[in-house]
Amino acid sequence: MRRSSRFLAPLLAACALSACATGSAQRDAERLALYRAHAGAPVDSIQYTHSYNGWTPLGDATFALWTTPGKAWLVQVYPPCTELDFADSIAFRDTVGRLSAKFDHVYVANHGLMPISCTIEEIRPLDVKAIRTAERDARAKRQVESAPADGSGSAAGR
Repeated sequence: MRRSSRFLAPLLAACALSACATGSAQRDAERLALYRAHAGAPVDSIQYTHSYNGWTPLGDATFALWTTPGKAWLVQVYPPCTELDFADSIAFRDTVGRLSAKFDHVYVANHGLMPISCTIEEIRPLDVKAIRTAERDARAKRQVESAPADGSGSAAGR
Protein backbone atom coordinates (compact mmCIF):
# COMPACT_ATOMS: atom_id res chain seq x y z
CA MET A 1 0.00 0.00 0.00
CA ARG A 2 2.78 2.42 0.87
CA ARG A 3 4.54 1.79 -2.39
CA SER A 4 1.46 2.61 -4.52
CA SER A 5 0.77 5.86 -2.62
CA ARG A 6 4.35 6.96 -3.35
CA PHE A 7 3.57 6.76 -7.08
CA LEU A 8 -0.01 7.97 -6.87
CA ALA A 9 0.77 11.43 -5.47
CA PRO A 10 3.11 12.46 -8.32
CA LEU A 11 0.68 11.03 -10.87
CA LEU A 12 -2.21 13.08 -9.46
CA ALA A 13 -0.04 16.21 -9.36
CA ALA A 14 0.94 15.71 -13.01
CA CYS A 15 -2.70 15.28 -13.99
CA ALA A 16 -3.65 18.47 -12.14
CA LEU A 17 -0.88 20.47 -13.82
CA SER A 18 -1.86 19.08 -17.20
CA ALA A 19 -5.46 20.18 -16.64
CA CYS A 20 -4.27 23.69 -15.75
CA ALA A 21 -2.14 23.89 -18.89
CA THR A 22 -5.00 22.63 -21.04
CA GLY A 23 -7.38 25.16 -19.47
CA SER A 24 -4.90 27.98 -20.06
CA ALA A 25 -4.35 26.95 -23.68
CA GLN A 26 -8.11 26.80 -24.20
CA ARG A 27 -8.55 30.30 -22.72
CA ASP A 28 -5.75 31.62 -24.96
CA ALA A 29 -7.37 30.06 -28.03
CA GLU A 30 -10.75 31.55 -27.08
CA ARG A 31 -9.18 34.97 -26.57
CA LEU A 32 -7.41 34.79 -29.94
CA ALA A 33 -10.69 33.79 -31.60
CA LEU A 34 -12.44 36.75 -29.92
CA TYR A 35 -9.81 39.20 -31.15
CA ARG A 36 -9.86 37.74 -34.66
CA ALA A 37 -13.66 38.00 -34.73
CA HIS A 38 -13.35 41.74 -34.02
CA ALA A 39 -10.48 42.48 -36.40
CA GLY A 40 -10.90 44.41 -39.60
CA ALA A 41 -9.30 43.86 -42.97
CA PRO A 42 -5.49 43.74 -43.12
CA VAL A 43 -3.65 47.03 -43.62
CA ASP A 44 -0.23 47.56 -45.16
CA SER A 45 1.12 49.69 -42.30
CA ILE A 46 0.22 51.75 -39.24
CA GLN A 47 1.65 54.91 -37.75
CA TYR A 48 4.09 54.15 -34.95
CA THR A 49 5.57 56.92 -32.82
CA HIS A 50 8.19 54.75 -31.08
CA SER A 51 5.95 54.09 -28.08
CA TYR A 52 2.91 51.98 -27.38
CA ASN A 53 0.33 51.77 -24.61
CA GLY A 54 0.61 48.00 -24.10
CA TRP A 55 0.42 44.62 -25.73
CA THR A 56 -1.50 41.41 -25.19
CA PRO A 57 0.08 38.09 -26.22
CA LEU A 58 -2.39 35.86 -28.05
CA GLY A 59 -0.26 32.80 -28.75
CA ASP A 60 3.12 32.19 -30.28
CA ALA A 61 2.54 34.15 -33.48
CA THR A 62 -0.08 36.80 -32.67
CA PHE A 63 -0.50 39.71 -30.27
CA ALA A 64 -2.64 42.79 -29.82
CA LEU A 65 -0.69 46.06 -29.92
CA TRP A 66 -2.37 48.90 -28.02
CA THR A 67 -1.19 52.22 -29.49
CA THR A 68 -3.61 54.16 -27.25
CA PRO A 69 -6.11 52.93 -24.63
CA GLY A 70 -8.86 52.97 -27.27
CA LYS A 71 -6.94 51.88 -30.37
CA ALA A 72 -5.41 48.46 -30.95
CA TRP A 73 -4.08 46.30 -33.75
CA LEU A 74 -3.96 42.55 -34.21
CA VAL A 75 -0.39 41.76 -35.27
CA GLN A 76 0.58 38.38 -36.65
CA VAL A 77 4.21 37.42 -37.27
CA TYR A 78 5.72 34.77 -39.50
CA PRO A 79 6.56 31.56 -37.68
CA PRO A 80 8.63 30.49 -36.00
CA CYS A 81 8.51 33.23 -33.39
CA THR A 82 9.09 31.24 -30.24
CA GLU A 83 8.39 32.64 -26.81
CA LEU A 84 6.09 35.45 -27.97
CA ASP A 85 3.38 34.27 -25.60
CA PHE A 86 5.91 34.24 -22.71
CA ALA A 87 7.86 37.40 -23.60
CA ASP A 88 8.81 39.96 -20.98
CA SER A 89 8.89 42.77 -23.52
CA ILE A 90 8.70 43.56 -27.20
CA ALA A 91 10.27 46.26 -29.36
CA PHE A 92 10.03 47.18 -33.02
CA ARG A 93 12.24 47.99 -35.96
CA ASP A 94 10.11 50.35 -37.97
CA THR A 95 10.47 52.41 -41.08
CA VAL A 96 10.13 56.18 -40.73
CA GLY A 97 7.45 56.18 -38.02
CA ARG A 98 5.40 53.35 -39.51
CA LEU A 99 5.12 49.62 -38.84
CA SER A 100 4.74 47.78 -42.11
CA ALA A 101 3.52 44.25 -42.66
CA LYS A 102 5.96 41.93 -44.45
CA PHE A 103 8.83 44.37 -43.89
CA ASP A 104 9.26 45.47 -40.27
CA HIS A 105 10.20 43.34 -37.27
CA VAL A 106 9.13 42.68 -33.70
CA TYR A 107 11.94 41.94 -31.25
CA VAL A 108 10.82 39.52 -28.54
CA ALA A 109 12.83 39.64 -25.29
CA ASN A 110 12.50 36.98 -22.62
CA HIS A 111 14.35 36.77 -19.30
CA GLY A 112 17.33 38.82 -20.45
CA LEU A 113 18.16 36.48 -23.33
CA MET A 114 19.11 37.72 -26.76
CA PRO A 115 15.95 39.15 -28.40
CA ILE A 116 14.40 37.14 -31.21
CA SER A 117 13.54 39.00 -34.42
CA CYS A 118 10.14 38.17 -35.93
CA THR A 119 8.91 39.64 -39.22
CA ILE A 120 5.42 41.12 -39.16
CA GLU A 121 3.14 39.12 -41.46
CA GLU A 122 -0.15 40.97 -41.03
CA ILE A 123 -1.64 43.97 -39.20
CA ARG A 124 -5.39 44.32 -38.69
CA PRO A 125 -7.33 47.05 -36.82
CA LEU A 126 -9.29 45.89 -33.78
CA ASP A 127 -12.75 47.04 -32.72
CA VAL A 128 -11.78 47.77 -29.10
CA LYS A 129 -15.33 48.61 -27.96
CA ALA A 130 -16.69 45.33 -29.35
CA ILE A 131 -13.88 43.36 -27.70
CA ARG A 132 -14.50 45.00 -24.32
CA THR A 133 -18.24 44.35 -24.60
CA ALA A 134 -17.68 40.69 -25.54
CA GLU A 135 -15.19 40.22 -22.67
CA ARG A 136 -17.63 41.82 -20.20
CA ASP A 137 -20.47 39.60 -21.46
CA ALA A 138 -18.28 36.49 -21.15
CA ARG A 139 -17.35 37.41 -17.54
CA ALA A 140 -21.01 37.93 -16.66
CA LYS A 141 -21.93 34.59 -18.24
CA ARG A 142 -19.20 32.79 -16.27
CA GLN A 143 -20.45 34.38 -13.03
CA VAL A 144 -24.02 33.25 -13.74
CA GLU A 145 -22.85 29.73 -14.61
CA SER A 146 -20.71 29.44 -11.46
CA ALA A 147 -23.44 30.76 -9.10
CA PRO A 148 -25.37 28.13 -7.10
CA ALA A 149 -28.61 27.20 -8.88
CA ASP A 150 -30.71 27.21 -5.68
CA GLY A 151 -29.60 30.70 -4.62
CA SER A 152 -28.03 29.36 -1.43
CA GLY A 153 -24.91 31.43 -2.02
CA SER A 154 -26.77 34.71 -1.39
CA ALA A 155 -27.78 33.77 2.14
CA ALA A 156 -24.15 33.56 3.29
CA GLY A 157 -23.89 37.31 3.69
CA ARG A 158 -26.90 37.62 6.04
